[in-house]
Amino acid sequence: MAFTPLHDRVLVRRVESDEKTKGGLIIPDSAKEKPAEGVIISCGEGARKDSGELIPMGVSAGDKVLFGKWSGTEVTVDGEELLIMKESDILGIITDDAAAKAA
Repeated sequence: MAFTPLHDRVLVRRVESDEKTKGGLIIPDSAKEKPAEGVIISCGEGARKDSGELIPMGVSAGDKVLFGKWSGTEVTVDGEELLIMKESDILGIITDDAAAKAA
């Protein structure tokens, strides 16, 4: 992909949610909310302090993240709908369940 966000912004691809509930009910498209989970496609280099010193990003490409419902701006890059948002809009990084249980 030929797009790199600037400063402390990230490019995120939404992860589609399940079409069924845990109880087995099928959720129609009209009732689905936009997912608040995504995978980071690319990151900027980070924010800068007033002194000009670079503050490195806390996330990196490939991280699965959770973000606010109204976070980011929808953009189309290479025909794909993605989100671009500031790093501060990201609520947290989702880790693999197996790795979390082992810790």
